[in-house]
Amino acid sequence: MANIYDLAYDLEKGLRESEEFQDLKQSYENVMNDPTTKQMFDNFRDTQMNLQQKQMQGEEISEEEVEEAKKVVELVQQQEDISKLMEAEQRLNTMINDVSKIITKPLEELYGEDEQA
Repeated sequence: MANIYDLAYDLEKGLRESEEFQDLKQSYENVMNDPTTKQMFDNFRDTQMNLQQKQMQGEEISEEEVEEAKKVVELVQQQEDISKLMEAEQRLNTMINDVSKIITKPLEELYGEDEQA
């Protein structure tokens, strides 16, 4: 029987070597190597994190904050390198979600059978 931790490390290695991760890494480096683009990206991330933090703390997000966030998103979407980064991030996230579904399949089958009995 295979050691589950060895398999997890193999999975990590596969993820690092995947086209999706390599594309994300290259896109990230492109954004970080251009000071103007990096500043725009950092502003986007700060805005995103502030809104998420407010939501998690149960604070209300004002209409002004929503409008400001929309402006920031529109601005970053117009920047080609940031757009590519966001697309690469989405592709990698999809792959990770697919792998997660595969990994948790035994639990779903186990508990799914219980519910049907």
